[in-house]
Amino acid sequence: MTLKEKIIHESLRQFSTKGFLSTSITDILDAVGTSKGGFYNHFESKEALFFHVMDKARSIWRDRNLAGLDQIEDPVDKIKQLLKNFYKRYLKDSENFPGGCVFITLMVELIDQRPHLANDINKGWVGFKRFIQRHLEAGKATGKLRSDVNTEAVTEILFAGILGASVNFNVEKSDGSLEKTVNSLIDYLENLRP
Repeated sequence: MTLKEKIIHESLRQFSTKGFLSTSITDILDAVGTSKGGFYNHFESKEALFFHVMDKARSIWRDRNLAGLDQIEDPVDKIKQLLKNFYKRYLKDSENFPGGCVFITLMVELIDQRPHLANDINKGWVGFKRFIQRHLEAGKATGKLRSDVNTEAVTEILFAGILGASVNFNVEKSDGSLEKTVNSLIDYLENLRP
């Protein structure tokens, strides 16, 4: 791993536990074992680092959550697999996210204090909801979901459930509770089939 990659990785870990505002550049440098010069050779500022960290977090999110989806034809089954991946492969990734979902941690912290940074996170959330709704619409079109299903409402329910599961897992650190919540979302989705 290059120094730049180490700084990004350690920042991701610290942002997931302490947030952006409570993580100092010194905290990151001490953990990586480099100087301010080493930092500023790669990043103009802490805010510039934030965007690199978000790029890395999104890449990990995609790798963990979208794994195997391209091998599933049924769009509803794709969403079910995404939900399983979310709790088995993403939320439990303590190497990269020891504090839980970094996007939730940062959104809660930054929405009022650094709205332009929170807006960057929100773009990902909007895209994620579009992904869910697109697959729900495909499920309706192929007869895998009932024709009366309100895909916009179901998208919001699934998204809110995922956020709630993430927060609950971060608080309780309970695999059982997390699995129960995700399985409830999967059961809900199954009940929308014809």
